[in-house]
Amino acid sequence: MNPTDRIAQLVEQLNEHNYRYAVLNDPAISDRAYDTLMRELIDLEARHPDLIQPDSPTQRVTSDLTREFPTVQHEVPMLSLDNTYSEDELRDFEDRIRRELPEEELQYVAELKIDGVALSLIYENGLLTRGVTRGNGTQGEDITPNVKTILSIPIRLSNSVPYCEIRGEVYLDHNTFDAINVQREKNEENPFANPRNATSGSLKLQDAQQVAERRLSFFAYSFRSPNIQLSTHGENLSYLERLGLPVNTNRALCNNIDDIITQAREWEEERQKLEYDIDGIVIKVNSIAQQNKLGATSKSPRWAISFKYSAEQAETVLKRITLQVGRTGVITPVANLEPVQLAGTTVSRATLHNAEELERKDIREGDTVILEKGGDVIPKVVRVVTAKRTKDAIAFEFPKNCPVCNGPLIKDESEVAIRCDNSQCPAQLKGNIRHFASRTAMDIEGLGTALVDQLVDNKLVRDVGDLYNLKLDELASLERMAEKSAQNVLDALEASKQQPFHRVLFALGIRHIGATVARVLSENFHSIDRLRDTHPEEIEAVHEIGATIAKSIHTYLNIDSNWTIVEKLRAAGIKLKSKAPADTGPKPLDGKTVVVTGTFSRWGRQQAQDLIRSLGGKPTSSVSGKTDLVIAGEKAGSKLAKAEQLGIDILDEEEFFSKYIREENA
Repeated sequence: MNPTDRIAQLVEQLNEHNYRYAVLNDPAISDRAYDTLMRELIDLEARHPDLIQPDSPTQRVTSDLTREFPTVQHEVPMLSLDNTYSEDELRDFEDRIRRELPEEELQYVAELKIDGVALSLIYENGLLTRGVTRGNGTQGEDITPNVKTILSIPIRLSNSVPYCEIRGEVYLDHNTFDAINVQREKNEENPFANPRNATSGSLKLQDAQQVAERRLSFFAYSFRSPNIQLSTHGENLSYLERLGLPVNTNRALCNNIDDIITQAREWEEERQKLEYDIDGIVIKVNSIAQQNKLGATSKSPRWAISFKYSAEQAETVLKRITLQVGRTGVITPVANLEPVQLAGTTVSRATLHNAEELERKDIREGDTVILEKGGDVIPKVVRVVTAKRTKDAIAFEFPKNCPVCNGPLIKDESEVAIRCDNSQCPAQLKGNIRHFASRTAMDIEGLGTALVDQLVDNKLVRDVGDLYNLKLDELASLERMAEKSAQNVLDALEASKQQPFHRVLFALGIRHIGATVARVLSENFHSIDRLRDTHPEEIEAVHEIGATIAKSIHTYLNIDSNWTIVEKLRAAGIKLKSKAPADTGPKPLDGKTVVVTGTFSRWGRQQAQDLIRSLGGKPTSSVSGKTDLVIAGEKAGSKLAKAEQLGIDILDEEEFFSKYIREENA
């Protein structure tokens, strides 16, 4: 068989197997057989890159990394639903509809309200072209590369509709969520609080390969197309299934509000048996014509409502109150509990927030307490069952000194938090180092929680500046560290010296200085020395910088012990300044939207995007009719093909360097 036909055959077979596995939950072949077919396709496409099909399963995960998701306008706003929490409010909902449609027969569809993340999918001629988050309802973020990693979302529909928008919910099932948290704990990472948070964070990851590893799932619940107009919502759901999309089968056609209430009660009892989280049911008028008559407010459709279940509660015993010290010195009381099942997870700890909250609720060690998951997310102590309080229960007193370093605790009158005032507190230092090494800061791989604890406890590191003075034998002598692992950490530290100034500024962990603010400060002041010498009022004058931020950065840099850390970083070769523009004249990429795809010998992806910004351009992650230039490195894939189709200017790495970098430096 010739390569063209064999590639087409493999694409069809593998897409069918993906559908059976991810949508029907009925795999027809073993994982090993699937992998064999996939390897054959990868090999054929590598030898014949011109034959790669846009719906090939190999195109689900690209090598592209991005630090920005472009914002796009929704053609039709993604409105939120009005919420109701009682059966009386459900009856009010039906009464409102009957007043608007007094003589008409009504039917409703009741669906499970999946506790996930809303997503809009655009298909053109049956091919997935865009995946967009809900965002603010009017605009969302284009996360198409990440969406393509979700196996239950077809890249090509079963029927070739000229144009359609499909909306639905991305979620994590319980087994996958548990497996992710097990792996995170093995990697010494904090486990996710719940599947919804994990789903939301996964969709915003910058590496599609990492998103693919999370094994997200999808349920479709809305279909819109100018080419196909069906008469009921139920017909739309059935049509979505015919297109090859997963639609939740736990739905019911209801003739009146009593049927709906029956559904709501049944699923509140049964929800713990589901493989995924729900937080209620959604009720929609079935007739599309009636939906159009009812219309919508500026925020919500009048023809739909969600009935939300009350947050689940559980009773348990608070064994002990401990204090946790954060990297900024904030002291947080934590309830250590008798383990109890709550909303599908075992809870043994819950935050008590702060001293005022502890006193207000009069929470004591040994108390029987009622727990609740706020919004089914974070466990919190709702109240004490005072009737079960023992006579010897004593009110908890906040100490005067830090539980870790014994330094004095202080309270700023302008805030609720109580803080440790010792900048050398080991707990703060450990938190600062973890932040400094994090992926969005200096990205020092291998510097996990266990190693950081040993470095501080053994007094090998007294501040982040000391990291760059570590020796191979010091690291190799630590527990669970062999010479190879130690060398890997040293290599990662060396590589981190290439991080740009704005990443270093963020990595310092200065209060109120997030990643975006750090970039703004870098672009306006260009060096840490100038920032130190600039009056707070001048810093505040910069757009997006307020008085609190200005005061925080100025105060931090003018404390001698902090500046000592800066000097250590300078001596290590860390970048403490950015390249200031030579003049205020035009730049070669002014006004141009630029997409970077593939891999490069001179730059990493982040460096390439920073370079584009320095030349006046705007880096984005997806190719469209608004793209002015594509810079294509090795192994450039579908973005390059799309740019060629649209007739967009394309430069390889050498051409871009010659045209823009050499010219700029000439």
